[in-house]
Amino acid sequence: MSKTIELRLARPEDARRISVMSRDLVEHGLPWSWGTARVTQQIRCPDTVVLTACSRDHVVGFAIMRFLEESAHLNLLAVDVRYQRLGIGRRLIEWLEKSARVAGTFIISLEVRITNERARTFYRRLGYTELARIPRYYSGREAAMRMSRDLRLKYPSDFSREQGR
Repeated sequence: MSKTIELRLARPEDARRISVMSRDLVEHGLPWSWGTARVTQQIRCPDTVVLTACSRDHVVGFAIMRFLEESAHLNLLAVDVRYQRLGIGRRLIEWLEKSARVAGTFIISLEVRITNERARTFYRRLGYTELARIPRYYSGREAAMRMSRDLRLKYPSDFSREQGR
């Protein structure tokens, strides 16, 4: 099914769908901080890539990554629950990593809820390393795990076997 998914840069009209997905899939249980106005601002920001995964022009996944001078930071990544475990999240990450390499950026960082073991496993399988626990990172309520990947290094040896997952 992921072969019928098109990756494309977000358009301003995608901002509402992206913000609702963030609220429901990423920020659940926390104050909603990625509203439509903030997502629209990121779509228009020259230092940020907002990438969408679309099925028949309907956004089913997205990623927001900000490019800094020497590194990049993955702010958000989400895939609609009906489309999860089809490789869409991996495709979004791989597209962004390729863009980072072209830009000469080789370090990507992100934060994920400490309790979200599924996401932490996903990122570890893609070669991200857990660096530090950050207490009260999310609205002073929940800890985060900071993770990072150096794109100059190869994927973990088991990545090729895990690609189908």
